Amino acid sequence: MNKLFLIIKREFIAKVRNKSFIVMTFLSPLLFVGMAVLIGFLANMNKDSVTQIAIHDEAGLLKKDFKSDKFTRYTDLSAMPFQIAKDTAANNYEGLLYIPKVDSIQLLLERVEYISDDSPSIDFISDVETVVDSVLTSENLKIYGFDQNKIDEARANSTLKLSKFSGEESLKGLNEIKVAIGGVMGYLIMMFIIIYGNFVMRSVIEEKTNRIIEIIISSVKPFQLMMGKIIGNSLAGILQFLIWVVVGLILVFVAQSVFGLQMGAGASVSPEMMDAAQQSAGIAKLQSYFNEIMNLPLGLMIGSFIIYFIGGYFLYSSLYAAIGAAVDSETDSQQFMLPIIMPLMLGVYIGFFTVINDPHGTVATVFSMIPFTSPIVMLMRIPFGVPIWQLILSMVLLFATFTFVVWFASKIYRVGILMYGKKTNWKELYKWLKY
Repeated sequence: MNKLFLIIKREFIAKVRNKSFIVMTFLSPLLFVGMAVLIGFLANMNKDSVTQIAIHDEAGLLKKDFKSDKFTRYTDLSAMPFQIAKDTAANNYEGLLYIPKVDSIQLLLERVEYISDDSPSIDFISDVETVVDSVLTSENLKIYGFDQNKIDEARANSTLKLSKFSGEESLKGLNEIKVAIGGVMGYLIMMFIIIYGNFVMRSVIEEKTNRIIEIIISSVKPFQLMMGKIIGNSLAGILQFLIWVVVGLILVFVAQSVFGLQMGAGASVSPEMMDAAQQSAGIAKLQSYFNEIMNLPLGLMIGSFIIYFIGGYFLYSSLYAAIGAAVDSETDSQQFMLPIIMPLMLGVYIGFFTVINDPHGTVATVFSMIPFTSPIVMLMRIPFGVPIWQLILSMVLLFATFTFVVWFASKIYRVGILMYGKKTNWKELYKWLKY
């Protein structure tokens, strides 16, 4: 046990003293914030640009229905001959919207043409088609003797009100927020597994290549060495995560101070915010969403994250360690990486495409139990409320599978750690399991 502790201590200290570990621990949160700010800035830059579109309507049927806004500005060139308008648009506008003269307005269904060297956006195409469809629909109503004004007056626009059985008002888009929060936690686990699993594999390969491993295993058992590397790196990962949590809480506190958001289920909008909310309803809405997020089982989510992180990391890192022992270089390890990464990717896709639509359905429930995908899928289900027996069963299966995989990987590790110069394949690994 003392030898295992010494290996864990050695791996942990070597990792946390690494300059790249220190830099990325404190720089990563700032990079995420900076990336979000940059994306928002670039998105707003695109909104400031105005698309200039020329219109040539030979019969004057539709030009009045195309209204300029802050994103698109329409200019009427119908007074010019078509060829001159086309040449003018080619030099001075993004494109030319050509509406030919027809005997019947119904023929415009397939005659309206947009001329441009660049392909227009889907939104622009949809907007043009909406205008054309609206005009043609009005004409059809007149032909059939319907009053357009009365139809517009009779048209109803409903707004679905969401509430809970307790009587509290619910919010639209809350499921998407829950999936996003669970998805971020699941994605973090996936990235930690890949990053720190590779650290374990590289450490094994490096010691094996330098022949240091021969000296080390003369004093400790291969199983102790493998577990020491896995646990030491996992402790470094947990430390890094806890630092990120602290930094994240600081950023939340700063956001709370800057935007005036109040935390907790009983949070309310201050009088100053009420005045601001009368001018901008977005602040009050933001407060409501913030309150809903704070009402989620955050303690359970964070606790489950740590448990699934440990279980998932141990499960996959034992395989990474076995691969590192079986090969002589990182290049040789690539053939064994796909079976490890595929379950992680499958968990992410199952989570985003299934949990959001049916978090308690058969697919989501089954994959939240399978140990190789449960660290991701279950974390995405927890914000929706998961029966405690499912959560406990999922964790038990995860750690039971981890115990089996460690035994499985240790047999490969014990044989492969002293194998040099021989290309390893799946058949060879199978033979090692029998030793």
